[in-house]
Amino acid sequence: MIKGIIFDKDGTLFDFNATWGAWARTMLEAETAHAPALFAPLADALGYDTVANRFRPESVVIASTAGETAEVIRTILPDVPKDVLLGRMNAAAKQVPQVEAVPLVAYFDGLRALGLRLGIATNDAESPARTHLARAGVAAHFDFIAGYDSGHGGKPAPGQLLAFCDHTELRPETCLMVGDSTHDLHAGRAAGMRTVGVLTGPAPADELQPFADVVLPDIGAIPDWLAAENLIIR
Repeated sequence: MIKGIIFDKDGTLFDFNATWGAWARTMLEAETAHAPALFAPLADALGYDTVANRFRPESVVIASTAGETAEVIRTILPDVPKDVLLGRMNAAAKQVPQVEAVPLVAYFDGLRALGLRLGIATNDAESPARTHLARAGVAAHFDFIAGYDSGHGGKPAPGQLLAFCDHTELRPETCLMVGDSTHDLHAGRAAGMRTVGVLTGPAPADELQPFADVVLPDIGAIPDWLAAENLIIR
């Protein structure tokens, strides 16, 4: 039986490109305002399609930590100190309107009603993650929230997921990891959890399927799948 679910955030709770696509162009333009010729190389380094204003499926941004993304930016803008860049990125990220994959308050009310323990494991920093969850009205639904900077590492390593298990006193085999990238699914497998891929991020189904127990259109399909697999009691 499944007793706990830990979710990725971007691309899972929130549609990735609908949330970050347009914002990213503004960020790239701001970072290269002093040297507009660097806009295209920076966009290319980050896997950003400047015509469609979307991240390409192979973009490093999709699954990397904010710190790793900052290091990629610094390959094009080496004079920007990493701590300054990260501070600017985190402050800006807090302001980005999040496009919910499904209506989140009703969704997490339903999962709580099933008696499930809930967590967040994101490669975003913890502070903007908490801001996004609070703005969506769901921060209080979670027993555990971890960013890459929360002391448990980042995905695809399983540290955040195992910390969730420690915090909730649940065994990994009774938990589900849900995410939109192979980093999420690798972390889930490494932690000994079942894994669910969702298609609200840039990764296509065939990329996720080898590492997922199931690939679903979005998180809204999870309760029915759990019931069909006899993994929860409704």
